[in-house]
Amino acid sequence: MKINVSDFLVVANRLPVDRFVGPEGEVGWRRSPGGLVTAIMPLMRGRDGAWIGWTGSADEEVAPFTDEGLYLVPVPLSAEEVELYYEGFSNATLWPLYHDAVAPPEYHRRTWDAYVRVNRRFAEATAEAAAQGATVWVQDYQLQLVPRMLRELRPDLKIGFFLHIPFPPVELFQRLPWRREIIEGLLGADLVGFQLSSGAANFVRMARRVLDVRAQSGRIQYEGRTVQARSFPISVDVGELEDLISRPEVQERADMIRYELGEPERILLGVDRLDYTKGITQRLEAFGELLADGELKPGEAVFVQIATPSRERVEQYQILKDDIEQQVGRINGEFAQLGSPVINYMHTSYDRAELAALYLAADVMVVTPLRDGMNLVAKEYVACHKDLQGALVLSEFAGAAPELRRAFLVNPYDVDGLKRTLLAAIRGEPLDLQRRMRAMRRRVVDYDVGRWAETFLGALYDEGGAESADEAAETAEAAEPLA
Repeated sequence: MKINVSDFLVVANRLPVDRFVGPEGEVGWRRSPGGLVTAIMPLMRGRDGAWIGWTGSADEEVAPFTDEGLYLVPVPLSAEEVELYYEGFSNATLWPLYHDAVAPPEYHRRTWDAYVRVNRRFAEATAEAAAQGATVWVQDYQLQLVPRMLRELRPDLKIGFFLHIPFPPVELFQRLPWRREIIEGLLGADLVGFQLSSGAANFVRMARRVLDVRAQSGRIQYEGRTVQARSFPISVDVGELEDLISRPEVQERADMIRYELGEPERILLGVDRLDYTKGITQRLEAFGELLADGELKPGEAVFVQIATPSRERVEQYQILKDDIEQQVGRINGEFAQLGSPVINYMHTSYDRAELAALYLAADVMVVTPLRDGMNLVAKEYVACHKDLQGALVLSEFAGAAPELRRAFLVNPYDVDGLKRTLLAAIRGEPLDLQRRMRAMRRRVVDYDVGRWAETFLGALYDEGGAESADEAAETAEAAEPLA
């Protein structure tokens, strides 16, 4: 099987497309939902690039193909590798560990061996598809060994790595039995990018402890090379979202959503993957208690919670799904009126146009993860409110918090504080809400996904040595008055 070579390659666990079967039985591919694809696809447009990734189906061999001008190179995974590499080491070990051990991480040698094996397959596929001197951008926690493996295969390549989830503090990361191998894997890159400066600092500290390397100002000296560790908070495609909300059919759908919900005074909205890190149960508990306390009356506020299906074969996620459904049923059973639930819960996925309509319809966006690398939903909501209407309730532990400091910031572990914050957002003065939204929109519009990619790639080629985007955001936000 001949593979075309490319000068620019993105390497991620999944390809940016999903297979679908049309009404006439035809098979095709369509763009996948999710933050990573949303962020990277604008970068790939207009570039003669390639994307290396898994199709999402086990035991499937698919030849490289082109879709909407993008060259795609599938990497096959067996059913056993999906269980051990993806569901096992990636999502039962790394995911909880990197999210402050919200759930207990599992450590199994068998899943680690699968992780090594699959990472090597990705590295080999990338080495074959990369032109001489090509630039390779490796994405996220599933592929942390790829940079070193790829450098051993192709020392001519320029290699960047970006971690979309938090990098944990030393006290947590050192629990990992394979901590040295992960650090060595990441140091195969020329640039290792993180959402926040704290993640970059944690990585540098761990590299010093594990490998006794020299490091100064985020530059690590390793095996005769300089590896940069810097922060680049990811953003959204503002242009795409503004185009969506300008469409008459999306605006009409937003009005219809309010009508279907019974024209409540306020609509609260949560849009999350079904994941224990997202704080869904805490926010619903707070909302239920506001109703029980009489602070909110049925009909005054309706909560719409969308929980996109995720990792449904992993036991922790099955338990969470059952818990949330029971919680929603209990609250609705106590406070709903005939035909008017106080919580509308949907365990399904929605397309971009429907999400934009939901953002427009929502008076209060509730984004309260217990820990999150960034959370693009918060930025998408802000991008959709050119009218400066709406309020954003945002967890202090979301990566977006340093940039969106004019949100109603909250500690999601503090249910009483969450109740007070929800009420403040629901009953906020229009002028204050406009000021908050204007400040947040300024940041999101100025630093969109295109600028994120441009900043990362500029740093990869060590152009200018400007301060990181995260540090610049913190400086700018700190200098701006609250009112």
